[in-house]
Amino acid sequence: MSVTPSSKGKLFLVPAPLDFMCQTQTALDLVMPLGTLQVAAQIDHWVCENAKSTRALLKRIGEVQSLKTVLQEQHIIELPRQVHKKGDRVAAIDTSGLLEPALQGRDMGLVSEAGMPAVADPGSSLVRAAHDAGIQVVPLVGPCSLLLALAGSGLNGQQFAFIGYLPQDAALRLQRIQALEKQSLKTGETQICIETPYRNEALLSALLAGLQDNTRLCLCSNLSLSDMQVQSLRVADWKKKGQVPDKHSPVVFAFGP
Repeated sequence: MSVTPSSKGKLFLVPAPLDFMCQTQTALDLVMPLGTLQVAAQIDHWVCENAKSTRALLKRIGEVQSLKTVLQEQHIIELPRQVHKKGDRVAAIDTSGLLEPALQGRDMGLVSEAGMPAVADPGSSLVRAAHDAGIQVVPLVGPCSLLLALAGSGLNGQQFAFIGYLPQDAALRLQRIQALEKQSLKTGETQICIETPYRNEALLSALLAGLQDNTRLCLCSNLSLSDMQVQSLRVADWKKKGQVPDKHSPVVFAFGP
């Protein structure tokens, strides 16, 4: 018997706190709305970036809101490895098979290791598949490092671009930085990028070498945590400051005029 649209479950996009890989954690009820935690506690079918970190998150949620299903009986499946290696935009990657519980009437959750799933993280292919299957997609309120960084940067919040990771090759990275700055100076567009924590220092050095002295550069780390840092200075002032970013903390870098 076919499943009518009204009998299908929903796909909830569940944000995760931003303390993944950080040396400190914060209480969930300080960074995530009660409504989000209540919805997450009722879900027992999950698609995720990493099963281990999802179990850890569910354990933390259970300390605030009782889980509908005990942790040992939660159904948790990871997104295909191709999504991590090649990205969600590759047409050959089909995640529609992961939505079978929703097609059978069960609500599902999509979660990443930190922040909003499908934003600077895998998951958009699953969201597209849900729309194509007539499954209602419900993004929940919670932390998103990119928007927090942009809001705190003092840079243009009306026009911005998330670049993701810059090239690791030094020459290509410098070329990319200078091209992005040229675009930014021409249009006023804020450029936002991230890096693996242990490469934070290398990226900062490259930005200081490639950007003009008058360009504003913002570094945001440990966003929403007790040791949060948001620093926005001209490149010339960063050079005088001589600060080295923490190699253990995720950092969002933003720059523009």
